[in-house]
Amino acid sequence: MAGANPGIEGRFKRKQRRERIERRVYFVASFALLMLIWEACRAVGLINPKLFPSIAAVAQSCVAQLRDGSLQQHMYASFLRVLVSFSIGIVLAVIFGFLIGWFRVVRLLADPGINFFRALPPIALIPLMIIFFGIGETSKIIVLSYASFFPALVVIYQALVSLDPIYVRAARTLGATNMEMFRKIILPQLVPHIITACRVSLGVCWATLVAAELIAAQRGIGAMMVEAQNFFQMPPLVLGIILIGIISLVMDAIVRLIETKATQWQEKMSN
Repeated sequence: MAGANPGIEGRFKRKQRRERIERRVYFVASFALLMLIWEACRAVGLINPKLFPSIAAVAQSCVAQLRDGSLQQHMYASFLRVLVSFSIGIVLAVIFGFLIGWFRVVRLLADPGINFFRALPPIALIPLMIIFFGIGETSKIIVLSYASFFPALVVIYQALVSLDPIYVRAARTLGATNMEMFRKIILPQLVPHIITACRVSLGVCWATLVAAELIAAQRGIGAMMVEAQNFFQMPPLVLGIILIGIISLVMDAIVRLIETKATQWQEKMSN
């Protein structure tokens, strides 16, 4: 950055480096602790070893399915469903969130309906989706899009409503157009909230995945878990739980990386 103080810039980079190392250490330690608790609970009998598999058994199931290629197909199917549904939900949430947050009349009309529908669990829509759209991919996409839409919508429009109006009044006084206000004032302040909405929606979308894949899915982590449940195969069932958590964690990390890049100027100003 031109004109930036080299000392401040250096301290900022060193602080970022320390925070990255600290996060990685705690990340590894967290999973190591969970694995230790897992095996300890089986060893002392808090968990029935016949009902809950060991880490080694889950790892063997993972390797076996990787070798025959079925695990890759399940992971790809679930990832694609979540990605498409999440993208649809976020795009619609940004559009409607801006309309509801910016226009008071729209907010007054839409607020009761939003509070009604966001209280409905996505799982409750599954029978209705089967009746309207059958058991194909459309039903799953709609259920997952619904799951990701409402959490993001509430975060975005509440963030827009709570923006300090002094910036808007100042811009209007200086003669800024609506597009200039949106691009230079509103959008920069909304970016952190939009990313937060993405993280919340992503978690809800993955949490709804297994239920959505109950709609006669042949491929997907949820379908794999249902099949394992039907045949009482505990290692693949636990493997599915772990995979959902890992993939969700990776996607959340990508969103957080985007957040870091998009809001880096705010962090520099605060240092």
